[in-house]
Amino acid sequence: MNPRYAFKQAFLQIARNKAMSIISTFSIMAMLIILGISFVIVVNLAAAMERAKDGYDEILIHLQDDTPQWQIENIMTTLDSMPEVRETVFLSRDEALAQWRLDWGDRAYLLDTLQTNPLPDGIIVRLTDLEGAEAVAARARNFDSILEVRYYRDIVDALMRITDFIQLASLIIMGVLIIICVVVVSNTIKLTVFARAEEINIMKYIGATNWFIRGPFLLEGIMIGIISAAASAGVIALAYSRIVELLQAEVANMFMVRLVSVEFLIQNLLFIFLALGVSIGAVGSIISMRRFLDT
Repeated sequence: MNPRYAFKQAFLQIARNKAMSIISTFSIMAMLIILGISFVIVVNLAAAMERAKDGYDEILIHLQDDTPQWQIENIMTTLDSMPEVRETVFLSRDEALAQWRLDWGDRAYLLDTLQTNPLPDGIIVRLTDLEGAEAVAARARNFDSILEVRYYRDIVDALMRITDFIQLASLIIMGVLIIICVVVVSNTIKLTVFARAEEINIMKYIGATNWFIRGPFLLEGIMIGIISAAASAGVIALAYSRIVELLQAEVANMFMVRLVSVEFLIQNLLFIFLALGVSIGAVGSIISMRRFLDT
């Protein structure tokens, strides 16, 4: 395939079929913008879920009042050796009560009526992975002098299910939109192929290779894909920048999370769009040529 010839013919084909090229470009843009909106939502939801899970990556072990120091150290050393555990921290009853006062905020004065500290000593176990929480909790329950092992299993399980659902839904949406884009590009380029059917047959008759014939159509699809990807990324970048500017403070105050930064999201989105645009254009072109060329 002669690159110069292929590029020249690709530009000519786009120029000859301005209307269909524009329709194809806007169709792919529409699909990519929908995909981009889904990507923005999924990334921010996933980030919010990860931050939420970070708040439940601890197991609290309550100890009996008469637990000796050597046994406490033994429990901590044993749990520290588990790969699921990041660290263990001893929490005295006085420290627990002080933390309780902080959590109660303006209502902390109600704790002044307590005659004695009702809280037990404890051990905070910080996990490396939420999926290992059950194994660590089961191991902790085997020790003597354990009063209670507390971790928010229901909340953790719910967060894991939500995260898995978000990932699956994003993959399904992406798959459907990619199929639609491939069909749009394929049909657009197929019109050009039909218009040049006689020319293609003559080129085949005089010995032109399949790739020599296919090259301009392949580049045409790739060009349409790149243009669509760049334009779509620009639209999403402008819209998301404005959303972050208007809603960042409100989201942080209401949900205690921050939106994903514009720079991080747009860099990744541009890469994904370009990869999808090139792939969709190339696949659409190849599909449209199958009737005329042996693959």
